[in-house]
Amino acid sequence: MNKQLPYLTMRRVFSRFSLSEPEPKGELHHLNVYTLVVAVALSAQATDKGVNKATKDLFEIADTPQKMLDLGEKNLIEHIKTIGLYRTKARNVMKMAKILVEDFSGDVPNSRAALQSLPGVGRKTANVVLNMWWHQPAQAVDTHIFRVGNRAGIAPGKTVDHVERAIEDNVPADFQLHAHHWLILHGRYICVARKPKCGACIINDLCLFEEKNY
Repeated sequence: MNKQLPYLTMRRVFSRFSLSEPEPKGELHHLNVYTLVVAVALSAQATDKGVNKATKDLFEIADTPQKMLDLGEKNLIEHIKTIGLYRTKARNVMKMAKILVEDFSGDVPNSRAALQSLPGVGRKTANVVLNMWWHQPAQAVDTHIFRVGNRAGIAPGKTVDHVERAIEDNVPADFQLHAHHWLILHGRYICVARKPKCGACIINDLCLFEEKNY
């Protein structure tokens, strides 16, 4: 685990990310906040591409909790059976829809605690929704962010919670809103797990990774 980059270096890192991609977007397709919650919950241990393929037709017929209940678990499974752990995820989506209808008047709540009370919604999913839909500077640490944070010294930490806290504590406030997306995209396409593309990296001179791959 590398040490934490100093403040001025962090500003340079995120200034470059900002210039390269001023308005980074998540890659999960969704129509509204409910379909966003469902898509993020389905994406656990699955690729965004795979989830988007599975939900393309699903969201056209079930874009509210009540419509999901009307669809039913059996029909939901037919739509998402190409996604890993689809049976467990289908059960959670149906339980979530029922709770949203019965306890939240059919609306998706926008506090982290209320979101995490929903089946299949953990802290990471809640943070994605808070960030993408309600534009809160919430940091959803996935495997890409964990790798980039530790490898580059942007947000080192032994656990996901430590990395989340390191981002909150060390990324300058004016870059907090988009930090999670910049780091995910950087990890997904440039700072990949094996053979990182250091030659194409816009922060390779600032990064603390010693085994750079050119």
